[in-house]
Amino acid sequence: MFNDEGSDFDVLVASDAIGMGLNLNISRIIFSTLEKFDGIETRKLTVSEIKQIAGRAGRYGSKFPTGEVTCIDGEDLPLLHSSLKSFSPQLERAGLFPSYDLLYLYSRLHPRIGLHSLLEEFLEKAKLSSNYFISDCEEILKVAAVVDGLPLALHDKYLFCISPVEMNDEISSGGLAQFAENYAKKGLVRLKEIFTPGMLQVPKSQTELKELESVHKVLDLYVWLSFRFEDSFPDHELASSQKAICSLLIEEFLQRLGWQKPRRRRVSARSTFRSALPQACRK
Repeated sequence: MFNDEGSDFDVLVASDAIGMGLNLNISRIIFSTLEKFDGIETRKLTVSEIKQIAGRAGRYGSKFPTGEVTCIDGEDLPLLHSSLKSFSPQLERAGLFPSYDLLYLYSRLHPRIGLHSLLEEFLEKAKLSSNYFISDCEEILKVAAVVDGLPLALHDKYLFCISPVEMNDEISSGGLAQFAENYAKKGLVRLKEIFTPGMLQVPKSQTELKELESVHKVLDLYVWLSFRFEDSFPDHELASSQKAICSLLIEEFLQRLGWQKPRRRRVSARSTFRSALPQACRK
């Protein structure tokens, strides 16, 4: 919609994810800050990150061939200027990930083994030049072990394996297992079979916060799968709206602890989120 000249959207507010290859008609990038929380600590953006984000403004072939970049805080300008003038660090090696096409061809040589064993053997025997390395496939192997016993085509199993799931998260991994089982049995996965809308509430403790974050991961997984299995995961809008509510409830909890600036919008719910997902997702 932002690229649609007929729309009334002139300003796009985004996280640093905008630097991940989005091609938009943007004339000016304004950094609200040159810092980010990376999951461990708050740090300065790297030269590459600043260039990637700034590079969204003024794209060849777009409505704005020349772009402008600035910061809200004038104290950030020296870092912005120095970063844009600096050379980006050269990559010494690149990670490669086994694609479906490669695994399919390899499976034709080993038609009797499951996906988990196929992946293990492929990773063990793959040979690369010194410029490349095999990316970490630990999570994929964990998912492969779950879906291997299901009557699914190799391509379907592969999609489940590369889905955004944290297998070390009990609720998230349980959600994936139930989605895969329902898909294998019926070819149709309704969100209400695993999630009850309207059962979300602001968490009251760190434990409940962690559970709500896990519920968010399950909903995010459903949304991701709905893009790959559009007919089989039809509740895309419901999952997206419930995921947004989860985010607001998490922010509300953090606001009460003074970890975030207050927001005007709030969400109320009557029941606790602990019953939003069935016990099957808490194995």
